This record gives sequence, structure tokens and C-alpha cells, in this order.
Amino acid sequence: MLINELAKRTGVPIATLRYYENYGLFKGISDEKVKTNNYKDYDESIVEKVEIIVGAKNAGFTLSEIKHLLENWFSNRLSIENKIAVVNKKISEIDDKIRQLKQAKKLLVEAMKDIENGGC
Repeated sequence: MLINELAKRTGVPIATLRYYENYGLFKGISDEKVKTNNYKDYDESIVEKVEIIVGAKNAGFTLSEIKHLLENWFSNRLSIENKIAVVNKKISEIDDKIRQLKQAKKLLVEAMKDIENGGC
């Protein structure tokens, strides 16, 4: 399939797909016999990879982390224990961010009270 079909099937804009490809998250195949255009073909496995990328981004993984995961996940270099460890590490990072955000919210609520009471 061409990139426009990949975009339709995954809901990811073409520009984003190109960025992901340039970043090395997946690779389309060029027909070496065709010299008139630079069209690339993307097979069904790319749809799954893009869905994993989107899910991982939504879960808080960086593109660098996603690239590392994809390289190891699809080459079966990660054991189940290692996969669980990666996910648990990200859960821990998210818990830390939640604590930081709750603290920031608490400070802002206190500041709002001070402002309302004429303290600022």
C-alpha cells in the first residue's frame, strides 16, 4: 500500500508517517526498477507497527524508546520478563509524573487562595 492508504488505515497524518519513517521506526520498500517516482510500498506489518507507535506514544513512551522497543520486540530479542520490566518502568515514570503534577496543582490552588484573599 502507498503512504496515503497507510495514513487512512491508521489515522496518522502522512507528514507524521514520513517523520516516523525518517526517524527509523519503520521502512517502506522502493521499487528499484521504477526510476520516475519515489513511491514506497508499505506492507501489512507496517500497519501494526504504526498502531504500536501510536499506542506507545499515548502511553508516554518517547520516540527513542519506541524505536528501541520496536527493534527488539519484532526481532524477538525481548523475553516476556523484559517486556514486563519495560512496561513496569514506564508505569513507575508515569506515577512519578502524576505525583509531580499533583504537587504543582496543590501549589497553584494555594496561590489561587492567596490571590482571592488579597495576599498577592
